Amino acid sequence: MITGIKGIRLRRATAVAVTSGALLAAGALSAAPAQAVTTPSIVAKGGYVMNNANGSSLYTKAADTTRSTGSTTKIMTAKVVLAQKNLNLDATVTIQKAYSDYVVKNNASQAHLIVGDKVTVRQLLYGLMLPSGCDAAYALADKYGSGSTRAARVSNFIGKMNSAAKSLGLKHTHFDSFDGIGNGKNYSTPRDLTKIASSAMKNSTFRTIVKTKSYTAKTKTKTGGTRTMGTWTNTNTLLSSYSGTIGVKTGSGPEAGYCLVFAATRHGKTVIGTVLASSSVNQRQSDATKLLNYGFTKLG
Repeated sequence: MITGIKGIRLRRATAVAVTSGALLAAGALSAAPAQAVTTPSIVAKGGYVMNNANGSSLYTKAADTTRSTGSTTKIMTAKVVLAQKNLNLDATVTIQKAYSDYVVKNNASQAHLIVGDKVTVRQLLYGLMLPSGCDAAYALADKYGSGSTRAARVSNFIGKMNSAAKSLGLKHTHFDSFDGIGNGKNYSTPRDLTKIASSAMKNSTFRTIVKTKSYTAKTKTKTGGTRTMGTWTNTNTLLSSYSGTIGVKTGSGPEAGYCLVFAATRHGKTVIGTVLASSSVNQRQSDATKLLNYGFTKLG
């Protein structure tokens, strides 16, 4: 039997050694599943996930197959606007009847902008990215395209979108619309869209907008009064359902199916990715959730 101070010290040392051994064993056990993580199965026809810090791939499924992108196109719309020199986010745009007629004709998602109202560029960006307003997209393309006619300005703006894609080195992306309602030549891939989103997320205004769940704009009416618009709710429900979500954009359409470009940050690591041509709103969210979980598990 060991007695006295030395005995107490020895017993403490033994206890520490036993505890350390148990912790090491537990650590080894908890690390094992990360090595054996199963690649998820998703319903979406295309998917891609990358580590946003260095662009390394974490998951691919038909990642370079071109598909219609629906309203995920609007990520590039916002990126082009935010890249304008001497951009004034508080500059106003007067809403034209053409924007309203366009969304009615195409039965398109809209921000319900009122003809004659003066709306700031910042507000238009929220209207573009939260409710996926095609009227807001049209207003921005008309404002930031160059030309003497609306058609010329819109065409020029779409040209800027394609130039931006080329400058990112994307070889499987082409835009023929400012909002995703294309004429057969509006396409991208999961990998390319993820790269577009990653680039857009470098802009602080873009980051702020795409992580906002809801926004209420106050616009100026024709008579100089103030109109409080109906609240715009972000169509990206991952913001509420997946902890750490910071964006990015939904998309859907008869040709595109259900799409989602997503990003989340946990423990200082950001995973960003895309699913294209999923089967429903709920399924694209389930697909994205699986891929986010997988991405974070791979990053450890």
